[in-house]
Amino acid sequence: MKPRDSVLEQTHHHETRPVPYSLTFENEVAEQLDEHYCGQQWRERLTPYIVSAGRIDTIQMKTIDEVHERDAFGSVWRMDQRPWYLETPALPEPSFDGYEFPSPDLFHDRDLQEKVRRRMAEHPDSFHILSVGWGLFEQSWRIRGFENALMDAVINADFYEELLHRLTELYLTHVAQWASVPGDAIMFGDDWGMQHGVILGPERWRRFIKPCWARIYEAVHAQGKLAISHCCGSVAKIMPDIVEIGLDVLESVQPEASGMNPYELKKQWGDRITFWGCLGSQSTIHFGTPAEIRREVQRLRDEMARGGGYILAPAKSLQPGTPIENAVAVLEAFTELL
Repeated sequence: MKPRDSVLEQTHHHETRPVPYSLTFENEVAEQLDEHYCGQQWRERLTPYIVSAGRIDTIQMKTIDEVHERDAFGSVWRMDQRPWYLETPALPEPSFDGYEFPSPDLFHDRDLQEKVRRRMAEHPDSFHILSVGWGLFEQSWRIRGFENALMDAVINADFYEELLHRLTELYLTHVAQWASVPGDAIMFGDDWGMQHGVILGPERWRRFIKPCWARIYEAVHAQGKLAISHCCGSVAKIMPDIVEIGLDVLESVQPEASGMNPYELKKQWGDRITFWGCLGSQSTIHFGTPAEIRREVQRLRDEMARGGGYILAPAKSLQPGTPIENAVAVLEAFTELL
């Protein structure tokens, strides 16, 4: 079975052995592994089950000066600190007066499809993902500012609904750009959750966010592709809604967040959605022992992949500060063909 076939089988809820995985590293961790293994040969152990073939840039950052950049919507960001942060939102007031929404043409890269096809040809046996940058909720606060966007959902509901409507129409044009590219899935990223629950709250998420993503996932499915979304934090209270609107794969699945125990999620929803992730980046990877890491990886393989519907991965790329012995344990546990 080719790597792509393993991923497709899992997303169609059929068990596979081995269980497909993805494993990425921040530069600092990769360099530490190079030193540990006295070279880069360890990278050849990784099976490219999933390949990110191309991404539509929904941000389009342009340099203003040494520390500032402006995105496509007009927001100004300070970039000399990590994390970089929003300094001046494009719409400081809840009004579109005098504001020109970006044209879809701004995000169109004429060479992108050719680049993507070359990338896919380099990995013909992999599952190919086509990506669309930041998601709707995140883009709404990038335009308004985080606090303003949350306030809009409460006291400027008509404006906030219109903002999300305009973003949805724009994102549908992004999805349409992938129509002629034979990828397997289109992936989005929209962090609806925080550690303790849904940032907007379940009811407001259902009112403002849910119908927008339902339209986008429908457009993805119309192309014969799977819909994948990255989402950090806790979305346990909206899992029925996520399944209802047709999300095929939920990526990250942070086990430390409230209600996000992957084994419980599997019991409730594992026959209707695929979970991708689940290995704790805030817990097991950083603070477990190598033996604990190996045991948890094996348990994820055994329980989450039972009946299909699972792709093994850390909830996040291996982050700076990961003990080298733990990074080694993750790498070796993942690359054992079990």
